[in-house]
Amino acid sequence: MTRIRKIAFEEHFMGAGFQSYSSSFLKHIDPVQIAELGSRLSDFDDMRLAEMDAAGIDLAILSQSGPGVQAEPDADVALRRARENNDFLASQVQRHPTRYAGFATLPMHDPKTAADELERCVNDLGFKGSLVNGHTNGVYLDEPKYDAFWERMQALDVPMYLHPTDAFIMPHAYNDHPEISRAAWGWGVETGTHTLRLLFAGVFDRFPDLKIVIGHMGEGLPYQRWRFDSRFAAYPHGITLQRKPSEYIGSNIVITTSGVCSPGALMGAIEEMGAEAVMFSVDYPYESSADAADFIEAAPLDEATRHLICHGNAERLFKL
Repeated sequence: MTRIRKIAFEEHFMGAGFQSYSSSFLKHIDPVQIAELGSRLSDFDDMRLAEMDAAGIDLAILSQSGPGVQAEPDADVALRRARENNDFLASQVQRHPTRYAGFATLPMHDPKTAADELERCVNDLGFKGSLVNGHTNGVYLDEPKYDAFWERMQALDVPMYLHPTDAFIMPHAYNDHPEISRAAWGWGVETGTHTLRLLFAGVFDRFPDLKIVIGHMGEGLPYQRWRFDSRFAAYPHGITLQRKPSEYIGSNIVITTSGVCSPGALMGAIEEMGAEAVMFSVDYPYESSADAADFIEAAPLDEATRHLICHGNAERLFKL
């Protein structure tokens, strides 16, 4: 079977010592499955490359599995561990430079420190941007102090993948329902809300060239564009934006298909945002590369659009 060429970039690994940060969600997974995930997260050779080959994924941009240093309370430790993790990833990319690229792990506790590490990773290690796991101990990236980081990121002209994490304080509505508090629902709500905070705080007005990537078919945001415009017009709460809220979703905010293999959701996202704002990804190893590849190749798309989503948009975004 000949596969369409693909680029994927919500594809995770686990650096040494980072398992403790992930225990908040891994403890809910069956031990046999945890062992299987662990073998895939730590592998950079036969297993990962074989699954990429079978799915037609030429290039995977790798990132540390969440929540990573966003959950580290000590800023100095976060910086040290982020740098170690980034250097480790760079060494793995160098072993397979035509198959892998990297996203930086960033200690967002301090904006300038994070900006400096992003610049090091882009300029010295050749990374394609960053992946940040939501808030850092309850601090969100719309705070004014982060303008120093956004300014540097815009100058470097690389995207940030804003990845899900737990709510800082679990909402009362999730009480007694752990099945919806994380991956099935809560993470999408958390990430979509964080993204809207950036939008309504005017981050994209101040830094119009920023690109934020969110996964899982946009965490629900594409399908609410009309309502964001309608209700913001009715209840602006003193906020002024240069454009309608919907206009940032598809330009500054772009999405991947990771973890949502639904033709209907895909077609809706394309209809709302445009084909150039939607990109293929898997969420490996938490999702199946084969399932994701089968889905995108069978989706009811014309071939030009299919190639855009599978690789063309990513080539443009990452200057490949």
